[in-house]
Amino acid sequence: MQISFAPSRQSSVGIEWELGLVDLSSGELAPAGQQVVEACQGGPQEQIRGEYLQTMVELTSGVHLRVADAVDDLAEQLAQASAVAAELGVGLLGSGTHPFSIAAAQPITPGARYQRVAERNAYWGSQMAICGTHVHIGVDHRNKALPITAGLARFYPYLLAISCSSPYWEGADSGYASQRTMLFQQLATNGLPYPMQDWAAFEDYAEDLLRSGMISLPDEIRWDVRPSPKFGTVENRVADSVPTLGELGAIAALTQCFVEFTSRSYIADHTFEALPPWLVKENKWRAARYGLDAEVITPRHENPIPMRQGLALWLERLEPVAKDLDCTAELHFVWELAERGVSYQRQLATGSPQAALQLLLAETGSRTPFAD
Repeated sequence: MQISFAPSRQSSVGIEWELGLVDLSSGELAPAGQQVVEACQGGPQEQIRGEYLQTMVELTSGVHLRVADAVDDLAEQLAQASAVAAELGVGLLGSGTHPFSIAAAQPITPGARYQRVAERNAYWGSQMAICGTHVHIGVDHRNKALPITAGLARFYPYLLAISCSSPYWEGADSGYASQRTMLFQQLATNGLPYPMQDWAAFEDYAEDLLRSGMISLPDEIRWDVRPSPKFGTVENRVADSVPTLGELGAIAALTQCFVEFTSRSYIADHTFEALPPWLVKENKWRAARYGLDAEVITPRHENPIPMRQGLALWLERLEPVAKDLDCTAELHFVWELAERGVSYQRQLATGSPQAALQLLLAETGSRTPFAD
């Protein structure tokens, strides 16, 4: 099958931010998604949208050249959704998971698409009370889409570690910095991208999935990093949802810089550096388990290196790219997070799932995380 790749400006940026809805009196997830979306005059093609569960909404930015503008766009959507939710006694939650609500108790949003997901995935479909941050970066030619997808997967541990925000699951410490990551990969077409050399291979893959009944549309290929043909982007779906606008900007800037770095390398010699699948998978697990305290396997080091060391090396290497993209401040905030603590660390420091929820509700929508 032929899959068109929409025209897009190289390294343009758009962000999708999934948020939980919380009953402020009980602290439990609240099935108010449809009410919030309708009151905001949102919908599937609007910037404020429903999601798989009625206890979630998704805020989407427009297409921007600067990360700062995309974040400001989301701040406007958040202000509108928060005002509506407050009238319902509901708060918005930027986190990969709710710290203690029971996943299987949350109602699915009506619709054939979501019903198919629930039926096909059975038990795992009932566990998808999880929220992510998705960053779309424009790619100006489809021939670059799969090399950039593989290149972005190479940087998986850094993109995940700075966003990990789901240590608690159904009232218990999961032991993972990102429990969401471990849950999300259970669905049939989710997980790491398969190595593919060209667009024709991706088209053949999509056709095989359609013929076998695994998907009904190409956008149901839900890799952690994937081409998004209808937008002309590569989409980073690695990150947990996060509470603050500063963290959104950091994730988006790191994604944008990695994509632009990979694009420039590919343009230079039509090659790209992809890591062996086993290595990418292991680094993904390490980042989900240990977050910033993970050790990263690299092809050029005999021994794994500490996450912060690898992150510092890449942040220095990406400085010229960030300057060209006008996201230097947002990229610098990545390191500030690494030093101050990302969301999973701040949540665990509160001492309990209940206290973590209160911190998350207070932080969601603020510019930066609260000081210790």
